[in-house]
Amino acid sequence: MNKFSRTALLIGNDGLEKLKKSSVIVFGVGGVGGYTVEALARSGVGKITVVDNDTISSSNINRQIIATVDTVGKNKVDVIKDRVLSINPNANVVTFNTFYSPENSSIFDFSQYDYIVDAIDSVTGKIDLCVKATQTNTPIISSMGAGNKLDATAFKVADIYQTKVCPLAKVMRRELKARGVKKLKVVYSEEEPIKSTNICCADIPEGKRQIPASIAFVPSVVGLIIAGEVIKDLIKA
Repeated sequence: MNKFSRTALLIGNDGLEKLKKSSVIVFGVGGVGGYTVEALARSGVGKITVVDNDTISSSNINRQIIATVDTVGKNKVDVIKDRVLSINPNANVVTFNTFYSPENSSIFDFSQYDYIVDAIDSVTGKIDLCVKATQTNTPIISSMGAGNKLDATAFKVADIYQTKVCPLAKVMRRELKARGVKKLKVVYSEEEPIKSTNICCADIPEGKRQIPASIAFVPSVVGLIIAGEVIKDLIKA
């Protein structure tokens, strides 16, 4: 038995081989994207590219799989690369310590990837990723709002134009329609956003806009759902 034997029992050796030969890029490795990368690595995806310019802070510990007291202050992409290689030393992990935006999108050749995962917070970046994926005909899945949610069972996989309730999905629907993007697989929730208690946190800079509330078991579920969709699509491709 090896580290992927149980997986092979489920998807077969052919499925494992497809994953081994697959290349997935994950934009954002925080609460959602970190768990996506974790599941991709544990499923045997051969090449994983991670894009994030953030460092780990103490406020990440409540929900991010790479955040511990020992990793605070470190670059997220460096920490997650070490974690992936500790799971699968044969994986090829490429890191971009950068914040994705339309202005720097040219550094990425989207046509070389088998799948794109959008787990970033920037609406401008999310829209641009979807447009670039459409232009290169590269499969993409996008995380909608996971903040201010408490019901981890309320998340669904759907096309963006079939979503409702989620405020972020509403914005994305409008902007993607204006750009001629006809479809986008997303993970979203129909739970009404919960109002934050607005408690002041010491590590939030003064004057910064209110940040979304979060809890351990919600973004992790979104990340794992995304990974599941990516893996299922890759093995049936």
